Amino acid sequence: GLLDVLGATDQSNVQGETVQKLDVLANRALLHCLGSRGNVAIMASEENAEPVVVERDRAQGRYVVVFDPLDGSSNIDVNVSVGTIFSVLRREPDPEMCRPPLSDVLQPGFKQLAAGYVVYGSSTMLVYTTGNGVSGFTLDPSIGAFIISHPRIVMPPAGNVYSVNEANAGTFPEGYQRYLTHLRSGQAGRTYSSRYIGSLVADFHRTLLKGGVFLYPPTRQHPEGKLRLLYEANPIAFIAEQAGGLATNGKGRILDIVPENLHQRTSLIVGSRTEVETLLTFL
Repeated sequence: GLLDVLGATDQSNVQGETVQKLDVLANRALLHCLGSRGNVAIMASEENAEPVVVERDRAQGRYVVVFDPLDGSSNIDVNVSVGTIFSVLRREPDPEMCRPPLSDVLQPGFKQLAAGYVVYGSSTMLVYTTGNGVSGFTLDPSIGAFIISHPRIVMPPAGNVYSVNEANAGTFPEGYQRYLTHLRSGQAGRTYSSRYIGSLVADFHRTLLKGGVFLYPPTRQHPEGKLRLLYEANPIAFIAEQAGGLATNGKGRILDIVPENLHQRTSLIVGSRTEVETLLTFL
């Protein structure tokens, strides 16, 4: 029942974050389902320190799947939208089964075959891309299937909402602080509203549909950024670009970053072209 799935465990994950009970269940479910497909050789999760190898399919398995099983899980107990983020990568066969799993996982984002997320909110919605635009599907509980509801999602070229944890603004680099002042002052030629949920999937989903910008800049505590490159920033960036938006770490394109470790962190600015391009002029 609900008493067994809500709340925190007494464990921390490799990120040093408190593990929620639903984190464990979601991770277990994804590992089981993906590991049973027969064509996924390697899985990598936010909740596991190292990649998980499907030994049965290690020789010929063609795919690597990396994922955040439950993004925004700290919001679970207060009934705020959470989600699942995933990325699919191609791998070459390994008949001798001797290639280090990390060599298959550590690929730059532009090599993604597919990426997507599921947002669990007032409705359950799947948004994904295979590199030919972005599509959205909504779960119809009466038939237990996802029905296409957003056949071709295009991010507006500009918006009027920015999404950032402004409680940390005093620790952002100066360029980000000046950019936020620019948005609030009306100098951009429109009035902006601030909206921040604290769940990347939910905040990005709004940005994708309505336009604007989501920012998770470097901070004093996390000078390289806090979001994880492989299973948060890369799939979100792939979707954003396929919908006509932009995604950067403030220095370059997110999808061009060559990862050095599984849980590598990055800053992330993603959204409509107008807002992202304007931000870059402040950095």
